[in-house]
Amino acid sequence: MPLASSAKIAIAFCIAKLVEERHYKWNDIVEDISFNPDEDSNHIYPHFQNRETLALSEAIEVMIACHDSFVANRVVQFCGGWEEINKKIKSYFNNINITQNPRDLDNNGELSQLLELLRLIFQGYINNPDLWIPIINGLVRQRGEVEGIPTHFLNHMTGGLDNAVVDIGIIGEFSQNPLLYVLGAKNLPNRYTDKVADEKIIDALKLLYGEYSNSQAQK
Repeated sequence: MPLASSAKIAIAFCIAKLVEERHYKWNDIVEDISFNPDEDSNHIYPHFQNRETLALSEAIEVMIACHDSFVANRVVQFCGGWEEINKKIKSYFNNINITQNPRDLDNNGELSQLLELLRLIFQGYINNPDLWIPIINGLVRQRGEVEGIPTHFLNHMTGGLDNAVVDIGIIGEFSQNPLLYVLGAKNLPNRYTDKVADEKIIDALKLLYGEYSNSQAQK
C-alpha cells in the first residue's frame, strides 16, 4: 500500500527508538531547517518560520503535524540517512519501506504493520510519555477535522496520492481506551476529481467514533 505522508509516522517511530537507545537526545539540535511552502507549518507553527534550527523533538512534531517532507529529510539525515532509517524500521516491520520522496511508490507498507506500529507508539506513550510525546504532539496538532467528531477526540495523520489514501490515528480520550485505526484504499479514481474515496474514509471515521461513543456509554 502506498503510504505517502503517513510514512512519516514510521520515521518518527525509528527516531524515538534511537533516542530510547541513547544514540540521540530529544534536545539535540537539527540544523539547516527549512519548511515546505506547500504544507501548513506557517499556520500551525508561525513562531518557527524564521528559525534555521530546531530541537530534534520539535522537528519530529512539525514533520508529523504538517506532513513536512523538508523537515523529514533533515531529521533523517541528522539520524544517519535514509538507508539507516530503513534498516531500523525493517528490524521491526519488514514490509514497511520509506523513501525520501513521499510520493514514490516504493514508499509503502502493509496496513496491518502500520497499525501495530501505531499500537507500539500509543503503548509507549502510556508507559513512557517523555519518550513518545513528540509523535503524539504532532498527531494532536495536525489539522484534519471531521464534522461530528470533537477535534480533541480525533488525533490522526493522513497520506494520499491521486489514486490512494491512508488515514492512521487515535479516536477518543487517551485515558479512556481509545480506538486505534488504520484505513487505506488504493487503485482509486483520481481523487482530485472524484471525492468518493475521501468521503468513504470520513464515513468510516464517523462510524468508528460512534462505536467508541457507544462503548463509553455502556461503562
